[in-house]
Amino acid sequence: MKGLYVHVPFCVSKCAYCDFYSVAGRLDLIPSYLDAVLAEARRHAGLSFETLYLGGGTPSLLEAGGLRQLMEGLGRSFDLSRVTEATIEVNPESASGECLRAALETGFRRVSIGVQSLSDAELRSVGRAHNALQAAEAVSRAAELGFGDVSADAMVGLPGQRSVGPTLQRLVSLGVSHVSLYCLSLEPGTPLALHPPGGLPSEDEQADLFEGARAWLEDLGFVHYEISNFCRPGRECRHNVNYWRGGEYLGLGPSGASHLGGRRWRNPADLDAYLGHPGAAVEEMEELGPGEKAAEEAMLRLRLLCEGLAADDMVERFGPEAMKGVLARLDALTADGLLVRDGSRYRLPPGRVLTCNPILARVLA
Repeated sequence: MKGLYVHVPFCVSKCAYCDFYSVAGRLDLIPSYLDAVLAEARRHAGLSFETLYLGGGTPSLLEAGGLRQLMEGLGRSFDLSRVTEATIEVNPESASGECLRAALETGFRRVSIGVQSLSDAELRSVGRAHNALQAAEAVSRAAELGFGDVSADAMVGLPGQRSVGPTLQRLVSLGVSHVSLYCLSLEPGTPLALHPPGGLPSEDEQADLFEGARAWLEDLGFVHYEISNFCRPGRECRHNVNYWRGGEYLGLGPSGASHLGGRRWRNPADLDAYLGHPGAAVEEMEELGPGEKAAEEAMLRLRLLCEGLAADDMVERFGPEAMKGVLARLDALTADGLLVRDGSRYRLPPGRVLTCNPILARVLA
């Protein structure tokens, strides 16, 4: 399966915790950005995709006209007739009815809303541009307009946070079918890391908050299908599952990452440079050998908590030699109690979800 990702780097303001590539303001550059993205798309003309994801940044800042221009241009370069899932990310302060209707008209049936919290105090503490009422209204509006899947982001470990329950309870009552639950981290160089606020939960308190949220969602019938993602049965984000299964994807826009034909590359995270030469300058270009590709895919598949990785299938695809070292490391991790094994299938145990990074690093060796 192939996925198409388009990165929209514009934001109203930069959140205090965010280390993703985006630029605050500069909305006057959106027309030039759209021209550049469509020029980059023409470099890869003729490709066909099964999933589409418009992320950011804040894609809803494109507004209805920009969204229509983007989708019409992508349709001229690519075969999108096989797309079975199209997702657009929106933030509450710009998720107008006009924008959401334009998204539906251009083929989006899944929307991911950057809620983070339904507490005004928690939102203010990390510099979010919206308030709780705007967030709840955006979720309700998306559901009422007819999006088949409404996903919401929520954060664990915000300053002063004592429970994620009220936010999750309200989101579920508003009809979300998918929740992405992220733990707040102080990323180097971000304002939150440079000036940590008071009231941050400790690591143990953050883990307790996450575990409480997970238990609450599972009691409501949500499936914890990936480290940070929960959904109603069968409502997984297929675009992201393709990443975690080691599938192929093309990423357009500044900082967009791609994996096609055994090669992997990334566009520079620089809007001005991208506008001058869209898709011409790439970085981190590499070609993965069978052993490297097998190890990377094994690491990614372990993120899928229910599915895990089926070693027999991977041996059949990559060959026993490429998988030899990977299998040895998987067995060593199982012996150490860090993975569980059922026949040829390996999985992360539930208790290791929040401490999985060292485990995944050992899989990569």
